[in-house]
Amino acid sequence: MELSMALPENQKIYFASDFHLGAGGKQLSLQREKLIVQWLEEISADAAHIFLLGDLFDFWFEYKSVIPKGYTRLLGKLAELSDRGIPISVFIGNHDMWMDGYFEEEFHIPVYDSPVILHCEGKSFYLGHGDGLGPGDRGYKLLKKIFRNPLCRKLFAMLHPSWGIAIADFFSRQSRAATSTETFLGEDREWLVQYCKQVLAERHIDYFIFGHRHLALDITLPGGSRYVNLGDWLRFYSYAVFDARQGLQLCYYPATVKTFSAGN
Repeated sequence: MELSMALPENQKIYFASDFHLGAGGKQLSLQREKLIVQWLEEISADAAHIFLLGDLFDFWFEYKSVIPKGYTRLLGKLAELSDRGIPISVFIGNHDMWMDGYFEEEFHIPVYDSPVILHCEGKSFYLGHGDGLGPGDRGYKLLKKIFRNPLCRKLFAMLHPSWGIAIADFFSRQSRAATSTETFLGEDREWLVQYCKQVLAERHIDYFIFGHRHLALDITLPGGSRYVNLGDWLRFYSYAVFDARQGLQLCYYPATVKTFSAGN
């Protein structure tokens, strides 16, 4: 899918991912949620669009008439910003891939389940969560097909939420444990870098922006393109911002700006 938007003067586009609300226990998750809500309120002053690129929650499943308990501050802030006319787009991640209409119906926020190419101010942005892209990781790609299979989702929905959420929370903890100590593997082994290069062989993209890797990265690619990984809000509290004058920057909250090159 390809989208186009104009960027009003003195406004910006914001990108963030991997909040993983629910992770780390109730108190730590609540502190993180309050910080995220504070950040959202601050950027609302000049946000032309806010893109949230997946794994907002450590687990999320939309039953027919039930959603997971909690996250009321974030959901309320998203509803408020949407009602104020600030466009927000959400991408599903590997921890919250079971979205099924709630965000669209309740908040009028579109949800994307695959990468999107955005055109703005003469620049092209390739946006997605990043899971399952590039070479390798065949085991996860198989699990992703199973988890997103309509029949499997229907069978899971038949479980009582108390059982279903407990089971899913166990697997979410296992998955998150594998990413808690992630390090940069080098361009030859980073599968998202390889994926970007595959796309660039077919067409030019100015900025590739992903989450999922839990690393804040800004890597120069062939032809002057850049791959920016948004990091997470478990360790980095990082996000990206684009404006017409300064281009794309990788930022940290509170307001500091850093760039992580491939060597960091």
